[in-house]
Amino acid sequence: MVATSSTMIPIGSKAPDFSLLDTRSDQFFDFSIKQSSKAYLLCFICNHCPYVIHLLDHLIKQCNEWNKKEISVLMISSNDEVKYPADSPKKMKELSERKGFSFPYLFDHDQSVAKSYKAACTPDFFLFDHNKKLFYRGQYDGSRPGQSTSVTGADLINAMERLLNGLVPPQKQIPSIGCNIKWKYGNAPEYFPK
Repeated sequence: MVATSSTMIPIGSKAPDFSLLDTRSDQFFDFSIKQSSKAYLLCFICNHCPYVIHLLDHLIKQCNEWNKKEISVLMISSNDEVKYPADSPKKMKELSERKGFSFPYLFDHDQSVAKSYKAACTPDFFLFDHNKKLFYRGQYDGSRPGQSTSVTGADLINAMERLLNGLVPPQKQIPSIGCNIKWKYGNAPEYFPK
């Protein structure tokens, strides 16, 4: 596996709209529809990445809690499902049911949403305020596969608490690190490291 870092787009960036298939419900989810959420958390993940698997149980538990508190949580997989069949919509649905997702698990078939957010790795986290302005982008915490550091979600939890308490974004934001998004042949964006 190749470790790839987040692109760290500017704080304050507006969240691009999109419409993607929610593999849990088999319905399309339209992000442009007005919602009354306190915050929006977009997590680019996939089924097979060791970095995602490492923190997935903790992340799901935390996101299920946030989802109960008027925070919109969206998981998105943008991987090439042909070369990586473990990341197919069918397998995504199976994972979401097995792990108890209470939030959408969206399939970015043409990878346009990953490109619009400049997502680079799995996992890659983007936290937006109620106006869909970027507040935090970066790591879940400092834990990585094969290390002894426990998964706590400290970095993202701290950012969420700051946002909900009306504070400024964390000054220090550390890029997430994970497997690179599996771009379809010839589809890698210009920001993706060569």
